[in-house]
Amino acid sequence: MKINSLQIEIDGIDKQILRDLMEDARKPILQIANKIGISGAAIHQRLRKLEQAGVISGSKFVVDTKVLGYSTMAFVGIYLEKASSNSEAVRDLKKIPEVLECHYTTGNWSILIKIICRDNEHLMQLLNKKIQPIAGVSRTETFISLDQQIERQIQL
Repeated sequence: MKINSLQIEIDGIDKQILRDLMEDARKPILQIANKIGISGAAIHQRLRKLEQAGVISGSKFVVDTKVLGYSTMAFVGIYLEKASSNSEAVRDLKKIPEVLECHYTTGNWSILIKIICRDNEHLMQLLNKKIQPIAGVSRTETFISLDQQIERQIQL
């Protein structure tokens, strides 16, 4: 597989390494090396190549928001008065910790955000006091997620 930007070749070994680390980023390199049948140094070298090419960047822990008391996930479509308000609106949305994702979209909305809240009351307060008052926002459309049924990364 070729990655367009830098024309890097991703072979079967690279894919195997990536699959293992996407499944568990804390999996020991030597465990992966033994499974594949190459040295730990070769794995490190391949990971460095993939990182330099921009295929991978860092690793992260996944926090279970429900355990922390955040049980309401919602998607909010944001209508802007004019497209030129986008960068200012995004700047203000970045200041709201409950905003997990922000996408510039086609269609009716200018912006689609994913937010996490403790409950519906918290969601209402967030919409009324932090999101809708942002300069340039004309209105919002909210969809509460009842259950996340699929969560995954791209398959290699």
